[in-house]
Amino acid sequence: MLNVPSQSFPAPSSQQRVASGGRSKVPLKQGRSLMDWIRLSKSGKDLTGLKGRLIDVTEEELKKHNKKEDCWICIRGFVYNVSSYMEFHPGGEDELMRAAGSDGTDLFDQVHRWVNYESMLKECLVGRMAVKPAIPKDYREEKRVLNGLLPKSQMTDISTKEGPSSPSYDWFQTDSLVTIVIYTKQKDIHLDSIIIDHQNDSFRAETIIKDYSYLIHIGLSHEVQEDFSVRVVENVGKIEIVLKKTENISWKCLGCPLEKHNSLIPKKDTGLYYRKCQLISKEDVTHDTKLFCLMLPPSTHLQVPIGQHVYLKLTITGTEIVKPYTPVFDSLLSEFKEPVLPNNKYIYFLIKIYPAGLFTPELDHLQIGDFVPVSNPEGNFKISKLQEVEDLFLLAAGTGFTPMVKILKYALINVPSLRKVKLMFFNKTEDDIIWRSQLEKLAFEDKRFDVEYVLSAPTSEWKGKQGHISPALLSEFLNRSSEKSKVLLCICGPTPLTEQGIKLLHDLNFSKDEIHSFTA
Repeated sequence: MLNVPSQSFPAPSSQQRVASGGRSKVPLKQGRSLMDWIRLSKSGKDLTGLKGRLIDVTEEELKKHNKKEDCWICIRGFVYNVSSYMEFHPGGEDELMRAAGSDGTDLFDQVHRWVNYESMLKECLVGRMAVKPAIPKDYREEKRVLNGLLPKSQMTDISTKEGPSSPSYDWFQTDSLVTIVIYTKQKDIHLDSIIIDHQNDSFRAETIIKDYSYLIHIGLSHEVQEDFSVRVVENVGKIEIVLKKTENISWKCLGCPLEKHNSLIPKKDTGLYYRKCQLISKEDVTHDTKLFCLMLPPSTHLQVPIGQHVYLKLTITGTEIVKPYTPVFDSLLSEFKEPVLPNNKYIYFLIKIYPAGLFTPELDHLQIGDFVPVSNPEGNFKISKLQEVEDLFLLAAGTGFTPMVKILKYALINVPSLRKVKLMFFNKTEDDIIWRSQLEKLAFEDKRFDVEYVLSAPTSEWKGKQGHISPALLSEFLNRSSEKSKVLLCICGPTPLTEQGIKLLHDLNFSKDEIHSFTA
């Protein structure tokens, strides 16, 4: 699974990149694009140097291959010869060399654990690391946990002080219903903390508890109806999932355990789970940006937390390619008084179409009714950052506006302490401004909100601000409601703007805790 073309990795369009610590843009040589790598990997050329053989690799052997012209890297027990990939790596050769001749799993996970390296490096596979076989789990132990507590053998990394208390679950039934109850033992649990997918007989419920993932994964013993209900008792951290039986018969057991059932592991160690969502509509917003509406499957519960993103996945020329996008609302104004987390089945995305790109033209060519795999949410923005905020400043460029949509709307409705929200919106021309009329109507209706546009390539008729992010622009824009007001600044845009913006904010004496950055 590949990231879509970009000159740096993680892609400037990826929210995986933390601007304050992101790497500089690395220009690639001509003929070293993503599509060029796909062509090379499918050309039949021997990229491993082993003529198609797979071998067991010892640690001693791995260490020998630590040069650019002979570079082996281990990722999750598989060893790859990445020598041919060096010049194609958007993050640069030096980044790959950090893992040369060693286990690069941790480095890989830091920035792009969501990438399907099996697909990208399939033709570079040397073999497996030579390790002792794992002792198989006792199935009887797995069976016992279906109505009980988490066994110690599956309590991965939760004995440490920073880990949450061990969650558990139970179930009970009536003639027509089956209720699964998850006891998280945490108070900070909401409807967007739980993700449920029921496909065929497989029932999958993933609960995000702090930075951990607790998974219930069961092959149900009997059929249930598509629709189900979810309820969260926030003050005790209890989640109730009510399934409707297809037949009113008594179940002797809930079902049999499936992969990683009843496990609690750090979220960074979990793979992304996708479900196929149906394209319902797409409409023009600007000359090159469209609003896509995707519908979740009927047996899925997924609410993307504010400030987080998901990945869309397409198969292009036989290769799986993914790209991150932040969901928005269908409008800044519609149902503005309604709760920010409505219980609906639709996800909206504002997506800029790049005609010369690889991913977005393919996305734009999809027909209404086609399906797009959508991942679980990712991201490190916490809604608690908005608590007691008095002044909220949003700096966005282009589609970097997308994370701001839900943050803006949530703050205006749900933060009583809020005195002021200001958005500085950077674009090239007036035609590029997303939802301009909605922003101006919102500013008219809610006097706490104000928007300023900054254009880098305006026409001669433009009377507003112009140029790029600068100390002068920010000094004028960032005026607090009071000298000691509680402030949060969110910044989102291309990497150069984000990195420069963070530096300027620090120069203006805003602390690290007052700034949250992600790149659109």
